[in-house]
Amino acid sequence: MNAPRLPRPAAPMTLPPLIGRLGGKLPLLPGAALLATGLNLALRPALPADVRAALQERHLRIRVLDAGLAFDVAWQGNRFVPRAHGAVPDLDIAANAADLLALMRRETDPDTLFFGRRLSMQGDTELGLLVKNTLDALELTLPDLHPLALLRWLRDSRSGFRQTN
Repeated sequence: MNAPRLPRPAAPMTLPPLIGRLGGKLPLLPGAALLATGLNLALRPALPADVRAALQERHLRIRVLDAGLAFDVAWQGNRFVPRAHGAVPDLDIAANAADLLALMRRETDPDTLFFGRRLSMQGDTELGLLVKNTLDALELTLPDLHPLALLRWLRDSRSGFRQTN
């Protein structure tokens, strides 16, 4: 008699290799500017003063492994700004697109991905813990990725952003 088979864990979703090859050829600064804008819209209003102080001039790199992309940003003054992709970052966070999206939408937690070797954080350990704990503590509502829902979210975020400045 055969023992019952346990289901295999689902393989992490990845983008097709062609996307990674194309992504690796794109200029990095426009993407970093988009990421900085997104972080300013989504995170900036909710960041406590002590976190803003700890992030001051710290260089963060977010790598989307299966897309072949890397975006560098830093907290400067009172906002995230794009950084040139040359210097060694203080903190390098890397995962596949699906895992980063699941993190942002709170469908999975970073510890699960980290211990499953699907998320890496390299560099300043204290900064990594600050980023992780801050994101865990924030109550963020991220938009549906449908273009109309995204535009509605951006419109609503902009009006709230103007009121807090």
